[in-house]
Amino acid sequence: MGKDREAWLKVVATNRKARHDYEIAETYEAGLVLKGAEVKSLRRGSCSLQDGFAQVKDGEVFLYNVYIAPYEVGGRWNPDPNRPRKLLLHKQEIVRLATKVNERGYTLVPLRIYFKGGYAKVELALAKGRAKYDKREKIKREEQEREMRRALKEFRQ
Repeated sequence: MGKDREAWLKVVATNRKARHDYEIAETYEAGLVLKGAEVKSLRRGSCSLQDGFAQVKDGEVFLYNVYIAPYEVGGRWNPDPNRPRKLLLHKQEIVRLATKVNERGYTLVPLRIYFKGGYAKVELALAKGRAKYDKREKIKREEQEREMRRALKEFRQ
């Protein structure tokens, strides 16, 4: 599925900071309910997931604080760029997410927005916040692994 998958999956925006700030337990793929001008704006790649999060309300999941820039030619039909957007998930997934978020202190964080087969999708992560010292330890560990790989590479040559 190699080259076909790249044409089939077009990543619009990623939230790189989320992997640094959170310990990710599970990921889910959710459909994204958008209006016409938002879809056109997303296809152009004007989107920010910086402070985005999701919440379960009344058996539905909504995405908050995700900025989708207004479409230039949209005129008065442009919706609010920061409006809450509904996510499409199976009922069992919504129930599972709601129980984990309420009981265990997890958060729902969007990792990336992409188009898959023409449909806008969100990769949603069930994540737990990291403390500052955990972030530092992760950075140290990654640097050590990088140095080990570099040294091993030099040793093999």
